[in-house]
Amino acid sequence: MTSPVPSPESVESRTIEHIPVDERHGRARDLFTVWFGSNIMLLTIITGALSTTVFGLPLWAAALSVVLGNVIGAVVMALHAAQGPQMGVPQMLQTRAQFGSYGSLLVVVLVIFMYLGFFASNVVLGGQALAKVTGLPTSWSIVVIGLISVVATMVGYRLIHRVTAVLSVVAGGALLIAFVWMVGVNGVPAQTWHSGGFTWAGFMATLSVAALWQIAYAPYVSDYTRYMPKDTGQRAAFWGTYSGCVLGSVLPMLLGVLVGAALPDDDTLEGLSTLTHGVSTGVFAIFAIGITATNAMNLYCGTLSTITVGQNVFPRWNPRAGSRATVSVALFVVALIPALVSADDFLANYANFLALLLCVLIPWTAVNLVDYYLLRHGVYDIDALFERDGGRYGRFNWVAIGCYFAGILVQIPFLSTTLFTGFVASAIGGVDVSWIVGLAVICPLYYALMKPRMGSSSVAATAGVETVA
Repeated sequence: MTSPVPSPESVESRTIEHIPVDERHGRARDLFTVWFGSNIMLLTIITGALSTTVFGLPLWAAALSVVLGNVIGAVVMALHAAQGPQMGVPQMLQTRAQFGSYGSLLVVVLVIFMYLGFFASNVVLGGQALAKVTGLPTSWSIVVIGLISVVATMVGYRLIHRVTAVLSVVAGGALLIAFVWMVGVNGVPAQTWHSGGFTWAGFMATLSVAALWQIAYAPYVSDYTRYMPKDTGQRAAFWGTYSGCVLGSVLPMLLGVLVGAALPDDDTLEGLSTLTHGVSTGVFAIFAIGITATNAMNLYCGTLSTITVGQNVFPRWNPRAGSRATVSVALFVVALIPALVSADDFLANYANFLALLLCVLIPWTAVNLVDYYLLRHGVYDIDALFERDGGRYGRFNWVAIGCYFAGILVQIPFLSTTLFTGFVASAIGGVDVSWIVGLAVICPLYYALMKPRMGSSSVAATAGVETVA
């Protein structure tokens, strides 16, 4: 008998457990709107503006590097999309299959900090936008934006999907109006179109930031596809996710590129307000509200990952909706502190946060994708993922753990940030290619080390497991 499908507004009862086939719903095109709508926000605009403000590129070079970075990085991100419908569990819980039940904890905890970092970054921008529109103190506006995100997290998966679908239309329209108003109505300064100042360091830094924007979503993807039917299809899941995230990211980033090129010495939000004078109140109001949905995604994923850690430590714990609500409130309080403290020097902190994030995410995504597509071909023992000793995956997979740390170490000489510049990056003019090196080294390394260990045992492992390929 098929379980009744609850209304979009009903509170989600499940957390990290496997989603039964008879509770699956949705279509691949739903993935387009969840990623398109959630990316049209102020943080995406700020990220694009880094190219012309922090990295000093001319508009043409900034636009090109933003597009290339998103197009390349989204391939890595969207490859994770098929894992949700096929396995029916959250993204970071799947990490137990690669790193072991206890070995996965390090990666999951680091990703939780990533979710909280994005939450704090978003809530600062949303609070500043709300303060500009309403006149409320920025600190109070930050709290209001955060609380709305907490409520959406408590309701869960269906509400997030529904809201991002609405945002695809509303925020997409606001973005279009902003472009038209800036260029066609108010106009931009003549120096906006200058062609000087190009550097390879700036170009590659922008490309890396744009690629990271996409790669940083890799730990999110299955959380928003795990309720989808198993026959969704890998290609359909990939292209729905890829197209939505690329378009939803590139367009607001290009708006940021334009704002930064027009007013490079101004705060990006102030510049956007100046250039959209006449419609800025409406634009900022929509973007501020939109941030609450995107931040609900951050908090929702952070909550699932925190529950994953807790359930690993306390295997008899059976977390439900109440647990998700409690954890989401706790994470909100934790993220609120840096948000309130760093609001004044947000841009510098954000750029450094992105650089650090890139270094620790690359080896995880390399291990995860090679394991799923090349080694196990999507065949996993779902029950073993919930066993404290890891079942056939064990407590620790030292190959994966070793590759993860090797992936971090191999990137260090190639890093180029305001905090640290590696000797290779210095030798090539400050160009940061660390993430490319990390992927190029760890993908074949993990495959070569792990393949012999699987051998005939991988064949035996298919007996009694859920085939998800």
